[in-house]
Amino acid sequence: MIELHHELTSARKANGLPAEFRSGFIAIVGRPNVGKSTLLNHLIGQKISITSRKAQTTRHRIHGIYTDEQAQFVFVDTPGFQTRHLNALNRGMNRVVTSSLRDVQVVVYVLEALRYDERDREVLKLLPDNRPVVLVINKIDEVADKGQLFAFAERVAEDFRHVLKRTEGFADIVPVSAKFGKKLEELREALRRHLPAGELIYDKDEITDRSERFLASEILREKIFRYTGDELPYSTSVVIEQFKMEGKLRRIHAAILVDREAHKAMLIGKKGEKLKEIATQARLDMEKLFDGKVFLEVFVKLRSGWADDERILRSLGYE
Repeated sequence: MIELHHELTSARKANGLPAEFRSGFIAIVGRPNVGKSTLLNHLIGQKISITSRKAQTTRHRIHGIYTDEQAQFVFVDTPGFQTRHLNALNRGMNRVVTSSLRDVQVVVYVLEALRYDERDREVLKLLPDNRPVVLVINKIDEVADKGQLFAFAERVAEDFRHVLKRTEGFADIVPVSAKFGKKLEELREALRRHLPAGELIYDKDEITDRSERFLASEILREKIFRYTGDELPYSTSVVIEQFKMEGKLRRIHAAILVDREAHKAMLIGKKGEKLKEIATQARLDMEKLFDGKVFLEVFVKLRSGWADDERILRSLGYE
């Protein structure tokens, strides 16, 4: 064991890392719409996971990477665990959540401040009993009396011990405002303490494990959530049919799949104005993320029943 420690220390020094460098995977879990993706984006300092006021925006597992001089944090953003509307898509997203919890060193369990109900408890039941779990109480900016947070945290911690039959409570409890970036450095420090000693998992400059092609599809899907009604986004998916580099220009052709003919008309809008707005906003975000010009062409295609067809879901990259 001593020899192994010396080997690891020598390897870290050879890679320009401090002797006590830490690294590991950290799952971010919670029910839909508690702010997991916003938290991830602010923790790594770059928008890679799409956000929306509508619940259950995230559908895929996404790694967000933050590296400093002492550690590399590989955050695993997961879909909100769904207890209703269990079609094939939602069942697949729930599998992503449960599998993610098996493959990480630390778990971040996210709640909305002063809100804890049966949906949160369903996620609580999934938490592993052999990993440190950090409770993150998000949206503290919406709480006028911060004194209420202590009693709230104690109540959740007691349920955590009871449900999982653990003698100890959460490894740490950190109240934050992901939206305004408050207390995030305290959260990183708490997580750092629970990461094991290790090497770099990804290169120092990487911020995600996902390709530009994938990120382009997610940005377009975000705009559908932001610029359409409550029902429509959940009946759509995005396929990048072409992604070509022409010098510094990215030429992207994308198809938005819809479940019904009526949805197609709603998405296109009067004289194509709705689709134009979605495409324009998506292009601007892509250019910001990719730091280069983007030519984006978007089509709408009818694919009935796609969200409950396992074959189609696999072809779309859903796990």
